[in-house]
Amino acid sequence: MIFSLAVYAAPYSSQASHSAYQFALAALLQGHSVHRVFFYQDGVHNATNLAAPPQDEFNLQEAWQRLANDHKLDLVVCVAAALRRGILDEAEAKRYDKPSHNLASEFTISGLGQLVEAAVVSDRLISFG
Repeated sequence: MIFSLAVYAAPYSSQASHSAYQFALAALLQGHSVHRVFFYQDGVHNATNLAAPPQDEFNLQEAWQRLANDHKLDLVVCVAAALRRGILDEAEAKRYDKPSHNLASEFTISGLGQLVEAAVVSDRLISFG
């Protein structure tokens, strides 16, 4: 089965982001595929490379990055939601004349069309948050 996920919650504000991660990991380990994980609204905070949770807590941002690298996942961040919340890749930082960027390299910034395409291509689109 082909899944796509939509994550709407920030990493530590609710269980939703962690549940999405656990679902993606379980699906992949059971032989399913994950076409795309789309981060929208406060979910874009999962894509920052500046988070530094305490060492004794689960690092969800790092876990998403490892999962993407290990399984070639497409992690997409909504551009409008990201800009509104200060999550920028290098190109957007230059475009808006910001001094730096903070999007982890495993994530890409794109539009809502990527969410629509994921829904069309996948057998199931599951929302978290």
